[in-house]
Amino acid sequence: MRLQGKTAIVTGGASGIGAGIVRRFVAEGARVVIADLNAAAAAALAAELGPAAEAHAVDVADGASVAALATAVGALGPPDILVNNAGIGHVPQPLEDLPEAEFERVLAVNVRSIYLTARSFVPGMKARGRGAILNIASTAGVSPRPRLTWYNASKGWVITATRSMAVELAPSGIRVNAINPVASETPLLATFMGSDTPEVRARFLATIPLGRFATPADMAQAAVYLCSDEASMVTGVALEVDGGRCI
Repeated sequence: MRLQGKTAIVTGGASGIGAGIVRRFVAEGARVVIADLNAAAAAALAAELGPAAEAHAVDVADGASVAALATAVGALGPPDILVNNAGIGHVPQPLEDLPEAEFERVLAVNVRSIYLTARSFVPGMKARGRGAILNIASTAGVSPRPRLTWYNASKGWVITATRSMAVELAPSGIRVNAINPVASETPLLATFMGSDTPEVRARFLATIPLGRFATPADMAQAAVYLCSDEASMVTGVALEVDGGRCI
C-alpha cells in the first residue's frame, strides 16, 4: 500500500500502459481519476476497480477540456500524483511524407498536453507544497528508430521538459520524473511496427537484449516507485524500462 491515502490522475488511463498504471495505483491504495478520451472505456475500467477509481472524459490536447477536468475533480483537492500518459504515434514512414495534420496531432497529444495539465494542476501542488508528476516518454527519445522521426522528436521533448520541470518545481516540493518504455504489448504496438507480423516482431525483439516486449505491468511497477515516497530524493530522472535496448 505504498500510495495509501494519495490521489492520482492518469491521462490515457483507460487502456495500455495507462490502464496498467491505474490498476497498480489502486492496488497500492491510491484513489485514481481515469482521464481518457474514450469515456466508455474509462467508465468500464472504473466500474471494474470499484470506488477507488472514477472516470472522466477529457481531450488532453484541448485546453478547455483539461480545465474542465480540473474543475470536475476539484473536490478531491490538488492531486498528489499526476501521470501524463496519454500519447499517440504514427505509422513508420519517411519523415517528409507524414501529413501535416497528423504531425500536428502527434505534437498536440504528446507535447501540448503536458503543458496543459501543468497549467491546470501545478498551481494546486505548489500551494500545498508537494506533488509528484510522471511523464511517459519513450526509448524513442533516447535511441530513435528510423521512419518515426516526428514521434521520436515529441518524446525527446518530453524528456527535456521533464528535466526542466524538475529543476523549476523542486523548490515547491514537486518531483518530476519520466519513464522511457521500450515497445510494449499495447494497442499502439502495431502502429509503431507498421504491421504486426512474426517477421516484424522478430526484428523489433532483436533490438531488445532481454528478448521480449514490455508490458503495462512493467511500466506500472516503475511508476509506483517514482510516484511513491520511496523516491522522495528522485527527481529529473528519465528511467529506461527497456530490457536493455538503450545500452
